[in-house]
Amino acid sequence: MAQLSDDCFAFGGPMMSVDEAVAIIAARVKPVGETEAVALVDADGRILAGDIVAPLALPPFRNSAVDGYAVSGADLPASGERAFRVAGRVQAGASAQPAQAGQAVRIFTGAPMPDGTDTVFMQEDVRIDDAGNVILPSGLKVGANVRPSGEDIPRGHVALASGRRLRPQDIAVAAAFGLTTLDVVRRLRVGVFSTGDELAAPGSARSEAQLFDSNRFMLMAMLRRLGCEVGDLGILRDERAELAAALKQVARRYDLILTTGGVSTGEEDHVRAGIEQAGSLVLWRMAIKPGRPVAMGIIDGTPLIGLPGNPVASFVTFVHVVRPTVLALSGAVPSPLLPMPVRAAFSYKKKSGRREYVRVSLRRTADGALEATKFPREGAGLLSSLIETDGLVELGESVVRVEPGDAVGFLGYADLL
Repeated sequence: MAQLSDDCFAFGGPMMSVDEAVAIIAARVKPVGETEAVALVDADGRILAGDIVAPLALPPFRNSAVDGYAVSGADLPASGERAFRVAGRVQAGASAQPAQAGQAVRIFTGAPMPDGTDTVFMQEDVRIDDAGNVILPSGLKVGANVRPSGEDIPRGHVALASGRRLRPQDIAVAAAFGLTTLDVVRRLRVGVFSTGDELAAPGSARSEAQLFDSNRFMLMAMLRRLGCEVGDLGILRDERAELAAALKQVARRYDLILTTGGVSTGEEDHVRAGIEQAGSLVLWRMAIKPGRPVAMGIIDGTPLIGLPGNPVASFVTFVHVVRPTVLALSGAVPSPLLPMPVRAAFSYKKKSGRREYVRVSLRRTADGALEATKFPREGAGLLSSLIETDGLVELGESVVRVEPGDAVGFLGYADLL
């Protein structure tokens, strides 16, 4: 079970920048440490628990990169052409017989190079005479069109490092080594609450003054994309003692507790007080928009993150606070989000010292550039703004104004998890 000391997120100041919060998470959060073996087919998205050192070279033998004819570089014609007797044929998966000087071997892509050969002529560059000899031109370099053993990955090389979040291409490398299982960090267990009397669970009766709870389902889906086991803890009502008791009760069952709503300054926003009653509050506000009221706390050694109730603010702060926390608890190598430069097609003003995220759609201009157009409305409660746009433009703390034509950084939704 993940455990944190009470000063894990300590910060002296009224608001913390996004980078400060992420740096503290990376430096102080302790990975869960428990591992399990999973089949290759189930390893996508999991965190590798130990280095994978290449047990064999890739490729494990010299082979032809093309369909053609294998010869010895010592026999290459210096000028003009030379006829070679075709002494054999080797295809992929077959064993190759040695070749003698002055002989050529018909060879196919991926087939092992016969002993005595080190160069392959592409079949498109040769011709066959009436006697069945292959006529090879001059000008080819010794070693052409041959893949040496270990060209891709040498034996003994750390091919996949511990802490890597596995992707399909990583699994392909493991399979190429002949591995059938991988040791990975066990899935992080995360409990998710929504808070607020104004919420009704989908499928239940809803009063005229209530909304169906959407954040909890969005956050649970995002956590599952990060490979977590998610506990749906339902809706906590706006009652401080009940909320604090519920947080205390589940703390030891999870590696991370996530709440949404109730972290602002209103009289009925009880998450902050509930955290203080059940454990310790160590951060309340961040210099980010949307999403300033973000609470971080510790309850019985388990970290808790309280996200804003507005769905866009909840989405944005999940990406920039919860995501790095999940990766740190999983022992993953930090994976910073790298915005792609695009051209702004909008004007925007913001305050200095705060990072802001603008919902945008991309379009291709006549000159081939990618241009970001701003969603026409601003509200952090607009779910439509998350489904009718392509991603977020990130405006750093030093930016105060954006004009059409300015270069801005774009983060696509597909790259945020």
